[in-house]
Amino acid sequence: MSEDTAPSRYTITAALPYTNGPIHIGHLAGVYVPADICARYLRLKGHDVAFICGSDEHGVAIPMKAKKEGVSPKEIIDKYHGIIKKSFSDFGISFDNYSRTSAEVHHTTASDFFKKLYDQGDFIEEITEQLYDEEAQQFLADRFVIGTCPRCGYEEAYGDQCENCGSSLNATDLINPKSTISGAIPTLKTTKHWFLPLDRYEGFLKEWILEGHKNDWKPNVYGQCKSWIDDGLKPRAVTRDLDWGIPVPVEGAEGKVLYVWFDAPIGYISSTKEWAELEGKDWEPYWKDKNTKLLHFIGKDNIVFHCIIFPSMLKAHGDFVLPENVPANEFLNLEGNKLSTSKNWAVWLHEYLEDFPDMQDVLRYALTANAPETKDNDFTWKDFQARNNNELVAIFGNFINRVAVLTHKYYTGIVPEPSALLEIDQETLKQLREFPAKLSNSLDRYRFREASQELMNLARLGNKYLADEEPWKLIKTDEERVKAIMYVALQIATGLAILSEPFLPFTSNKLKNILNIRSSEVEISWNALSTKETLLPSGHQINNSELLFRKIEDKEIELQLAKLEATKKANEQMDKEIEPQKDIVTFDDFTKLDMRVGTIVEAEKMPKANKLLVLKVDTGLDIRTIVSGIAESFKPEEIIGNKVTVLVNLAPRKLRGVESEGMILMTENPKGKLVFVNPDEEGVSDGESIS
Repeated sequence: MSEDTAPSRYTITAALPYTNGPIHIGHLAGVYVPADICARYLRLKGHDVAFICGSDEHGVAIPMKAKKEGVSPKEIIDKYHGIIKKSFSDFGISFDNYSRTSAEVHHTTASDFFKKLYDQGDFIEEITEQLYDEEAQQFLADRFVIGTCPRCGYEEAYGDQCENCGSSLNATDLINPKSTISGAIPTLKTTKHWFLPLDRYEGFLKEWILEGHKNDWKPNVYGQCKSWIDDGLKPRAVTRDLDWGIPVPVEGAEGKVLYVWFDAPIGYISSTKEWAELEGKDWEPYWKDKNTKLLHFIGKDNIVFHCIIFPSMLKAHGDFVLPENVPANEFLNLEGNKLSTSKNWAVWLHEYLEDFPDMQDVLRYALTANAPETKDNDFTWKDFQARNNNELVAIFGNFINRVAVLTHKYYTGIVPEPSALLEIDQETLKQLREFPAKLSNSLDRYRFREASQELMNLARLGNKYLADEEPWKLIKTDEERVKAIMYVALQIATGLAILSEPFLPFTSNKLKNILNIRSSEVEISWNALSTKETLLPSGHQINNSELLFRKIEDKEIELQLAKLEATKKANEQMDKEIEPQKDIVTFDDFTKLDMRVGTIVEAEKMPKANKLLVLKVDTGLDIRTIVSGIAESFKPEEIIGNKVTVLVNLAPRKLRGVESEGMILMTENPKGKLVFVNPDEEGVSDGESIS
């Protein structure tokens, strides 16, 4: 962010959430709280801000959810759009507009965008082979197909992305693909699609990102962009064979829709249009004025779309500004495990408020203080409790309560007139005036975690000042001195009321109410905090104190941990369930399988693959190479000499450039540990058939 004092125009976008489920703490921590802190901060600095978001209601995830729940896609998006929008409102996410991609304004905007690029000749039209489910009579786009990631070996990668390594994929890249609709092995079928030739924009991207943003973009963002560009960009399909989405607006495209990652970022533009019309504003300066600063807040899994694909679209279109920064965060885990919607391993926002009503700011603070800004971080309920009890209650809340109670006790709530300020008073006020710049220094570099701790340091300053000066003792011997002490303490409290707003909006409102701050009576801005000698004038009447935060008891945390433990046991039980019998095979089918006893004679890890081991196995017939996904369960040196069962007549397949010539048979024991299907070792030689 710019450090200019003159007001600027900012368009801030937060990643459009899929309307296939509610919002959890990972979403808040990774995207929406930092984006809201940024928007609130810039508004307080006097900048013109459009904070934009909306529900992403297209793409494969929606019809998949609809099929699962036995309802229409429209019912799904209406249900979850309402839940998500309410959660954002409940947690004080101050969007200027929250739209949805099913809105007419979005369909029109996305269609017009596509047509302009189409008319300019910016697309490549190709007939290609795509995965097709014969049983479902449907092409398998994106999340309708699952398989092994060709880059890291993760066996549950989707057709558009591997959630393990973050790689962006095409469905045809997957190894051993399977339809998530019917479970069938897909075939290849020809179909026509339009592609955005990203390779045309390599020169632009190198200059804009690799040269222009080397020093100001976060290392994780810059590094991922550099990796993509260095590997060489390839044309990317912008259409899909689906019946849910925005129809491709050209002749010969019947039955096709715009790819969700083409239409979704255009949702930022259409949402801005919708907002501007409601507010009687002109939307174009927020997207077309070169002085506007565009910021995208996203998670790390969306970097390529917001830094490579969308900017290439904007560049091709020619009318729009490019993002100044894309401060993507890493992922948040929960109690040591990856957040999982399918396994219910999450803290859902609407459920959190049932257990902790009116404690939105506590969660906002805990997530900010432990934000996954540079690496994946872990949310724990114990840390949440400690952040609340040891920081918000004991430091921030304690200081404010002392100040308000003593002001009413000594002066019936009226700010006293100090007769003289000692050096300690003047030094403390000087330090107060330095805090806006300290916070700005962190916030302008998107270091929200660091900024939250600077805010807490201001509360610490207030507590230390009161503890050192002890007005409750001096009131008996030096009433004039106490007036000065309470006057200074009230200035610090006022500073906290203003500076806390981006981080703790509900608390800030409560504190402003306690201090009786009204814009018509006491004019205070972020910038004024650095220059004004007096923030809360003598003679000003404050209101009665109220507790800003309450202590969280151990039993409340134990209840949350018990919920997670129950979820964990339910997932384990589900994983232990015996697979149903597969389809009947004939004896002739079975006899085609050639399973032999073998011995592992060599084993080593596959480079740059967490799960894969490269084995040399003596099958009695030969010594052959077999790639096996067991590296997370066994060290190479542990398994050399092991007798194993090998399916030797499996067709060879290349895995990360290594040809695998068979399969080792494995199973899981009752504890979930991966084990070999071992033949009886006594008297059994390599090469003997298993029958």
